[in-house]
Amino acid sequence: MSNTSNNQGRAYEFICLHSLFNAISKIRKAKIIRNSSYDAAENAWNTLSIAEKSLYTLSANSTIDTIFALEPNIIEISSDEVNLYIQIDRRGEEADVRDIIIERQDIIWEIGLSIKHNHMAVKHSRIAKTLDFGTKWYGVPCSKTYWDNIKPTFDFLEEEKNKGTLFRDLKSKEDQVYLPLLNAFVKEITLQVNKNKNIPKRMIEYLLSKYDFYKVISIDSKRLTTIQSFNIYGTLNRPSKVEEPKIKVPVINLPTNLLHIGFKPRSKTTVIMCFDNGWQFSFRIHNAKDLIETSLKFDIQIVGMPSDVNIKYNCRW
Repeated sequence: MSNTSNNQGRAYEFICLHSLFNAISKIRKAKIIRNSSYDAAENAWNTLSIAEKSLYTLSANSTIDTIFALEPNIIEISSDEVNLYIQIDRRGEEADVRDIIIERQDIIWEIGLSIKHNHMAVKHSRIAKTLDFGTKWYGVPCSKTYWDNIKPTFDFLEEEKNKGTLFRDLKSKEDQVYLPLLNAFVKEITLQVNKNKNIPKRMIEYLLSKYDFYKVISIDSKRLTTIQSFNIYGTLNRPSKVEEPKIKVPVINLPTNLLHIGFKPRSKTTVIMCFDNGWQFSFRIHNAKDLIETSLKFDIQIVGMPSDVNIKYNCRW
């Protein structure tokens, strides 16, 4: 993600946090907990123009009624405070994609929001010369076959890196780099799934989150903010002591089988994974920098989801 996109994302987190705080404070006691992530978000917010701040504020405010309808525990009157805070960045490395946490102290309850500004990707993961993606993604180390398969490509990249070569100077980065690495990736996933029946479930937990969350995406060009629930473990959408949620969301069924893995038709850069229960993901490999390095990135996106989960609540502004 570029510095500009990262800055916009942090700024949007800041105004979403404050919009929620302001709305909750009109109903019950609430508090923003400041930390280093809050400071970074505030700094990003202060770089925006007046027009940008107005746009972001409209977007954030449009979500409030829907969030309250989904989560009555936020606005239930009680003697405690609702705490709100922005999570520290390294939580994302632990398969926790929640940017904003809303919690109460008098009951065991919290929800998280993943905040996106004009950005649809599920995850950006790396594939590198010494990075064991199997251990990181689903708890099973990559096989010797995988390491043997990727070694020639990364040795080649190492040589070109030492020469100061740019990716665009390669004869064909797709054929020389992307294809052999993706072929090794596909073979490794296929091998491990055949040996371990828990890998499809663990893959989704890694790709989505180890914690339930709502994804909030602002689409400025459409003057629309969408909210989507990822209720994997059943912790979202709980009733309060006095009220049921006005909007009901289902619990997600995780996959148990990998049905297909292979290249997207007519593509040398993208692999498609299809699981049971309607889950489909695309993995597009690309170089993150112009200068050759021994690390590449995956842009991972959801292509398909179970029909009862693939519901987006549109908040127009």
